[in-house]
Amino acid sequence: MPGRFHDAPRCVRCRLHVGLCLCASLPSIETRTRVLVVMHRFEDRKPTNTGRLVAACLPNSDVYVRGEESRMDRPLESFEGVRPVVLFPGPTARPLADFLGGDGPVTLVVPDGNWRQAGKTSKRVRELASLPCAALPHGPPSEYALRRESRPERLSTMEAVARALGLLEGPEVEAALLTVFRTVVERALWARGSLRSADVVHGLPEGARPHDPRSGLSSPGADACVPRTPRR
Repeated sequence: MPGRFHDAPRCVRCRLHVGLCLCASLPSIETRTRVLVVMHRFEDRKPTNTGRLVAACLPNSDVYVRGEESRMDRPLESFEGVRPVVLFPGPTARPLADFLGGDGPVTLVVPDGNWRQAGKTSKRVRELASLPCAALPHGPPSEYALRRESRPERLSTMEAVARALGLLEGPEVEAALLTVFRTVVERALWARGSLRSADVVHGLPEGARPHDPRSGLSSPGADACVPRTPRR
């Protein structure tokens, strides 16, 4: 007997159901800016996490998982000789644009978790306590329809990194990351039965099967579709 859709196997890299995996089409985006995602251990278990997806697209990046009492899964790398900045709009945060230029590229440290967890990262991880914080400029509200957030200006990790690298690296890097982000969101919503195939802009794998919300099973049907060419 087939299992329920939400119990279907997931790709360990992109976290989508195996039939919707997009890993074969993930870009490899070279950047001068190093990105370090410092992830709360609870976040690492969630299929809706986007921090791992950031690292999958950026060779010059890494993910550190933190737990209780600031215990990391491994030691945080040294910041000697680099310009580290924590991407979080705390009370002492400066505009990220202040860190443009300077002597060498920035190392962008990105807290990953819910808003409360992310806000505590610099206190929980002693290596980050003395680092400056940076805030993103105001921009469009979050498109992360997979989770609810009380304030639309609060972005998912991947959206925040994309917007930050748009400033530090250029708009083409931001656009590439946001394309991956939107593809994941669309496929996840489609799998939930919350998005019609006709509204999927960034394509679906050939043979993908839509979710039947009445039974909890994926099933072939009139809504089945094949990959479409993304809009520009």
